[in-house]
Amino acid sequence: MEKEPIMSQNRDYGYVNPGYVPAAQGAPAMFAPPGAESHGPTAPPATMFDSMPGYEGTIAGGGGGGFLPPPMPAFPAPGPTPGPQQSNWIIPSITEDVARNAFLQFAAGNCCYSSAPAKDGVITGMEPFNTYRYRLETFTETRSTEWNHEPYNGQPVNAFVQPPPGPWDIPAQTPSLFVDAKQVIKVPYTSSVKNCHVCLGMARKPCKECAGVGSKVCWVCNGSGFRGSDRCHHCNGRGRDSCNHCQGQGSRQCNTCRGKGQLLVYINLTVKWTNNSDDYVVEQSSGLHVTNLSKVSGKELFRDSQYTVYPVMGFPDPALVNASERLVSNHQSKFSQTSRILQQRQTIELIPITKVSYVWKGKSHIYFVYGNEFQVNADDYPATCCCTVM
Repeated sequence: MEKEPIMSQNRDYGYVNPGYVPAAQGAPAMFAPPGAESHGPTAPPATMFDSMPGYEGTIAGGGGGGFLPPPMPAFPAPGPTPGPQQSNWIIPSITEDVARNAFLQFAAGNCCYSSAPAKDGVITGMEPFNTYRYRLETFTETRSTEWNHEPYNGQPVNAFVQPPPGPWDIPAQTPSLFVDAKQVIKVPYTSSVKNCHVCLGMARKPCKECAGVGSKVCWVCNGSGFRGSDRCHHCNGRGRDSCNHCQGQGSRQCNTCRGKGQLLVYINLTVKWTNNSDDYVVEQSSGLHVTNLSKVSGKELFRDSQYTVYPVMGFPDPALVNASERLVSNHQSKFSQTSRILQQRQTIELIPITKVSYVWKGKSHIYFVYGNEFQVNADDYPATCCCTVM
């Protein structure tokens, strides 16, 4: 927008306001700059918030350094103890009847598959592959703060009555272990009343539709007041219509303070409980892709839950032992800096995989049966209709 100086006796007194509209005789003139910024800022200014002891870095909208680091514990945390020793790490493989029934259900669940290979195929071999899945879960609590506001309706105001409690001193209701949850708590002794930053305490804002005038140019006569030589019947010759959005008042209720003109500002504490989980599946040479195993469960062979766990010991597969040591170390370094570790849990599951070889119509084929659910994978199923892409 090009600004035009207002000149009087060679002095510059400002700039012409293009939103100025002369009012009707006897009514006050209305000033309404056309830009969106004339309706007030949407984000509260930093000066709107008081400096609270222990919460100096808190800003509106969160952040202020991210999650708050937990304080040092008053007493030493209990050290981990080695988990129980397990001697039976292997379970029997499935029977031929189980393998055939799983294959039949697999074929029946695919409309483009003929059931003939599952019914008539001759099983020639069953090879078990014991695959282990290690899982480490670390249940953490994180806390963060942010300034918040709401319309003031006479709520208690208690800022500076006494120092607010520290963010980690405020009690919160811990949910069940290893279950994600969230709780938002208003920090005591941080509430104060401020003028609304959007309407500047006026409780109303200029109407955007009519630029604060209360009326618009008549769309029938285009503001002339006449249709040809006759007076415009739509606006009665005034050339303007009353604005329907503000009922001709030129302003509307401020949505931020809901017409109160004041806001209650306070600090919100957000407490999050998160179950952080990592898996490691021991490589196996069956030929079944490991991504299939994420959809099934196995037989739990080992479980250890305590404040902090000790890496698995005595397991026959060294790859799993190494994975346990790595994940336990990673979780400690990753989560202890920004959160409070409440509990850890580690489990070992045996996921049964059976590679089944069979002959149908003189040709050899294979399929896999895996998991407690007896899921089947058969990429080379030999009898499909034309709608199936193999």
